[in-house]
Amino acid sequence: LMNAAVAQGVEPAQITQHCDSVSLCFSKGLGAPAGAVLAGRREFVAEAWRVRKLLGGGMRQAGVLAAAARIGLEHAETTLRRDHDNARRFAQGISGIQELNSPLCSINLTAVETNIVLVGVKGDWPSPTELCKRMQAVSEEEVAKTGHAVSVLLFPWSARSLRAVWHWNISAHDTELAKNKLDFVARKCQE
Repeated sequence: LMNAAVAQGVEPAQITQHCDSVSLCFSKGLGAPAGAVLAGRREFVAEAWRVRKLLGGGMRQAGVLAAAARIGLEHAETTLRRDHDNARRFAQGISGIQELNSPLCSINLTAVETNIVLVGVKGDWPSPTELCKRMQAVSEEEVAKTGHAVSVLLFPWSARSLRAVWHWNISAHDTELAKNKLDFVARKCQE
């Protein structure tokens, strides 16, 4: 919700105005260690509260978590905008690999609107799972050639794609290292 609101330049209420209920997680993009909020009709929230207690959910002394969530909300636009910019920089790096006629990856830059980048994996090899493993692994050759030991966690999204997601703890420098790692892995796969 918050990523969509920042990307569209609107208030979250505009996106949710026709929803019966909304759940917002404070971790991940907003950077809080835990926590979520549920909004909806009074009866719906009361029932959710009852079921949560029935299942053993609940916390005491949750003020520290609430404070972290509040800070995350206060800085959401700046933080999420930075995440979106980093995701776009990474996607542009993939676009650069595409321009080198790499048979490995493809990207639709117009589809990169928030902190999520879906990368198409072309050809029969490597599979998205194999490519993710290679992006996570660090070899002595990589360190010798690039001067960095970089492990990038990606998720095999489908049979021909993988997903990269940015959050508050990934810097512009980290993004540049990830782009360089993908370039290194693409070259190794072409060899």
